[in-house]
Amino acid sequence: MVTDHRKLPRRRGEELSAAIYRATLDELAESGYARLTMERVAERARASKASLYRRWPTRVALVMEAVYHSLPDAADVPDSGSLREDLLATLRRMAAALSGPAGEAMRGLLSEALRDESSAAAFRAASQGTGRKILAEIVRRAAERGEVDPADVTPRRLDAGQALLRHHFLFQGPPIPDQLLIDIVDEVVVPLLTAGRSPRP
Repeated sequence: MVTDHRKLPRRRGEELSAAIYRATLDELAESGYARLTMERVAERARASKASLYRRWPTRVALVMEAVYHSLPDAADVPDSGSLREDLLATLRRMAAALSGPAGEAMRGLLSEALRDESSAAAFRAASQGTGRKILAEIVRRAAERGEVDPADVTPRRLDAGQALLRHHFLFQGPPIPDQLLIDIVDEVVVPLLTAGRSPRP
């Protein structure tokens, strides 16, 4: 049965966007990226296709925004007082996200991006920033506590843990073992960030 959206209560702004984000994530979880269409999302969200296309001209744009809207905010940074524990908490959040609709979306988006340069550019633009911002704040706090020498912090070292996590996910899929996250933190990220640490007296 096709819903007549003209008879539904009018929704605008954040309320409508939230309903569309939820519908997109539910479609990803239920049917996967390959079967997701703008029509199916609109029907699930009880919205018109026109309302989707006004905001997101392509499926790629819609899925990317829905997924990144669902991820932890850059302002929501773990703060346990320990560099190692904060790094573990962050990677565990990322692993949990990859085990759900966000992971299904990433696989589909990467596949689509390989075939289309405009999709690749949009994916790169949307996928950069949040994870690094969270890690940069964790490391900044660790430096204030004397756990990290700021001179040892580089963008590549901040990205190393996320890169290893994504690599495992893309080639092995979910679920992501917790021991892998512990090994990434203990064997790679903490040593990289504390290589030249000079503890405070």
